[in-house]
Amino acid sequence: MISNIDACRVIEGKRGNAIVITTMGSGNPRFGWPKVSNNEDLDIPVGGAMGKASSFALGLALAQPQRRVIVLDGDGSLVMNLGTLTTISERSPSNLYHFVFENGCYAVTGGQPIPAEGKLNFKDLASGAGYCASYEFDNLEDFTSSLDQIFGQDGPIFVNLRITPEIENTPMHLREPAKRNTRSAVQEVRKFLSSS
Repeated sequence: MISNIDACRVIEGKRGNAIVITTMGSGNPRFGWPKVSNNEDLDIPVGGAMGKASSFALGLALAQPQRRVIVLDGDGSLVMNLGTLTTISERSPSNLYHFVFENGCYAVTGGQPIPAEGKLNFKDLASGAGYCASYEFDNLEDFTSSLDQIFGQDGPIFVNLRITPEIENTPMHLREPAKRNTRSAVQEVRKFLSSS
């Protein structure tokens, strides 16, 4: 199993000028993407719309075909919007890289198991939906050594990462708040893209 923060570090190290869209656990200010990102101007946290980060990423990938778009999705989020796999496949954006952080639970809301935990194979779902390629990793070394090859392929590419659950049991009002919300991040990214 891979830790959430280690997976984020590896992706950050190879992101280049990609736009990164995060959801739930991957976007956690304590142990996720905000801790490692070196280019906040191109980060969009999708909060309050569980399951929709991949759909948001698809729209962005189609609107910005010259720029890589990376979505850091959660297994619980993807289960809420499985139709996104076929929609992404149908539109087939070559610049979209869909990472799913599979920890088997809704870690941000207390650790409840996701539906069909232990029965789902996300890699096979993405392959069956028609992604150009799909991968699965459960150790950091293999993931790290494969990422250049993955980013060297035309998308849409799906990567399932088996992540160690980090359960959030702290009451919401006592948690470290995110520095940016989706709306302000979209405005900042738009401004950044129009000036570059």
